Amino acid sequence: MPYKPSDPLDLGQKLVALLDGGRRTATYKLAVLMALLDLSVESVPADPYAAVDIDLDRLTTRVIELYWRQLRPLDGHRLRQSTDGRGVIFTTVADLRDELTRAHRTPTIDLVVAEGSVAYVAAHTTVKRTLVRYPLKLLQNVTTATEHERFLYDDSWMGTASERAIADHGNKLQLFPGVCTTLARLAPLLKPAFQLSWVDDVRRMNKTLLADGPDIADHLFGADRVSLLKAGDVLANEFGPHCFYCAARLTTTRHVDHVLPWARVGIDGLANLVLACPSCNSNKSDLLPSPTLVDRALDRGRSVLDALAADINWPSQFDRVVSAAHGLFATQPESTPVWLGRRDIGVLGRFDFDWYTG
Repeated sequence: MPYKPSDPLDLGQKLVALLDGGRRTATYKLAVLMALLDLSVESVPADPYAAVDIDLDRLTTRVIELYWRQLRPLDGHRLRQSTDGRGVIFTTVADLRDELTRAHRTPTIDLVVAEGSVAYVAAHTTVKRTLVRYPLKLLQNVTTATEHERFLYDDSWMGTASERAIADHGNKLQLFPGVCTTLARLAPLLKPAFQLSWVDDVRRMNKTLLADGPDIADHLFGADRVSLLKAGDVLANEFGPHCFYCAARLTTTRHVDHVLPWARVGIDGLANLVLACPSCNSNKSDLLPSPTLVDRALDRGRSVLDALAADINWPSQFDRVVSAAHGLFATQPESTPVWLGRRDIGVLGRFDFDWYTG
């Protein structure tokens, strides 16, 4: 019988047990867990107890995106993500990045996905088949027992790289009833825990390189602030050099802020980016913004944002911002603190849960 989480704490404990279940030889399980958390936030159903389909192509893309960012050299070195320095997924993404970097210098992963080159499609296929064969099949093994409790999705058909098997199951995995909403509710707590475990694993796998103890958390999971300069220029030209939050004129110091915090959903699309003064950006930090602020950011217009993004070869991700915002607000307890403006914290009201209905 499918697992139905009646208590978020129960599911959370099972996921934490995955972190404590022994030394990992690679970071693949953590990548899948992180991708599932993000997709759950963006897929919250109207019925909180509904089963939810997760498209395997979307899941694969998110895993590739995670590793793509982490493959940036650190002091001229690429960090290992497995104990032996190998692994199909990591090697495939690394080779793809090297190939496309030679052709396009340093392409962003969003541009790579949008272009859908032959090289990307081939890499995507390899990663998806490997995910189904290994980490997705083994993810729910909390113990070493042959039989294990399936508490996220049915993995009985997995463990194969057969494209036919994947197609026969609709190219998807189905989260059990209630799991998607529960994962979205737990995401603010679980995501930092998974990131800490990931950092610890990478440090262990790169002992010689990281002997002096440099901080690698930002390298692995921080936003690439330098790359946001181009987005900041087009936003200033279109909407004026003013802080989106307080309307102060921006002169020498201009920040580009993620309206939905990067730490929560990691969306770099133009629909989620605004100009901000240093004071507002610092004060807002990783706080959940008021739904009104997200609404204002989207009210700049889908067509306008899409056109601006296209002009600079940048993703817009309008729909992803909408779905992520809906998931974040719909799964927060009533009276959750939200950032209204500089030094102004409010609470999320019941009305705000209906911020977006489609």
